[in-house]
Amino acid sequence: MRRQLHELVVEMVNKEIPLELAKREFERAYLMQVVEAHAGNQSAAARSLGIHRNTLSKKLEPLMTSLRYPEASC
Repeated sequence: MRRQLHELVVEMVNKEIPLELAKREFERAYLMQVVEAHAGNQSAAARSLGIHRNTLSKKLEPLMTSLRYPEASC
């Protein structure tokens, strides 16, 4: 796992991805994977993450909005 993470970090550095974007993207992918692993059960996902369910909901809200209303590709 560390090797894969290292390779991803190297790729992001080479592409000059800003730290804030990298952190936001990691958190998005991680949270979505945990929620998926718990079949959409946010309470169970929050417990496994060690955070309150409301905190998880607040973090997921902008992600869910962007999934519902994807930007038009013109």
